[in-house]
Amino acid sequence: MAQSSFTSTDLGANPKVLKEQKKIGIQNEHGENLVGLLHDTGSLEIVVMCHGFRSTKEFNVLVNLAAALEIEGISVFRFDFAGNGESEGSFEYGNYWREAEDLRAVVHHFNGMNRPVTAVLGHSKGGNVVLLYASKYHDVQTVVNLSGRFNLQHGMESRLGKNFLERIRKDGFIDGKTNPGEASYRITEASLMDRLNTNMNEACVQIDKDCRVLTVHGSADEVVPVEDALSFGNTIPNHKLHIVEGADHCYTSHLDELAPIVLPFIKEGLQQGKCA
Repeated sequence: MAQSSFTSTDLGANPKVLKEQKKIGIQNEHGENLVGLLHDTGSLEIVVMCHGFRSTKEFNVLVNLAAALEIEGISVFRFDFAGNGESEGSFEYGNYWREAEDLRAVVHHFNGMNRPVTAVLGHSKGGNVVLLYASKYHDVQTVVNLSGRFNLQHGMESRLGKNFLERIRKDGFIDGKTNPGEASYRITEASLMDRLNTNMNEACVQIDKDCRVLTVHGSADEVVPVEDALSFGNTIPNHKLHIVEGADHCYTSHLDELAPIVLPFIKEGLQQGKCA
């Protein structure tokens, strides 16, 4: 259920973003308010965007793609998962399936308003979330995975340090490494096991063959190796892969290359849905 809405016009810092967005609150199944911004072009169909680990709906990749879709007349909703950004709830390290349920609440909200969600897009951990969602619910036929991780047992040592599993079993928690100026966060054994027990291979084979999946990955990704993108391509039934040469995990010097890759895929899905 929507809790509140208003028009935001404080967007002058990013000229690619069009002027008016509506802030909307949607309750998840735990009663937490998920806060998002609706780029409403008047189209019935909506694309929902999901951020990554310790990120928000204001991540520049999502903002730029939302603006590009808006220019094409396609409505977009980008939101904060529970415990992130403006949304209620406590931040947890794992929460992959729980965030898929947050996405479920968003899709259910708009579908209930006769605003069908025709595509979901996520970056990094958000890429994992949209794939998990597609593996369980089968009601969105276009999925875009930007730089998601295939093997969730990898990539933790850089944040947690060496011997993290032994240390967390001994102490019950680990304090995650942060960059200067970032808030610290605590990882519990339960949240760590949530990640370790999330099997993307098992989930991806459950995605319907009618569901079109696009994976985009940078060849110079320093966080998630490009080989993970190849693994998604070898596992998902109906999959298209695009490697952005030289791009890092956040597409720092390649932001302008994303829209020409992502928009045609989403627009093709919209056309197929209208012809069905």
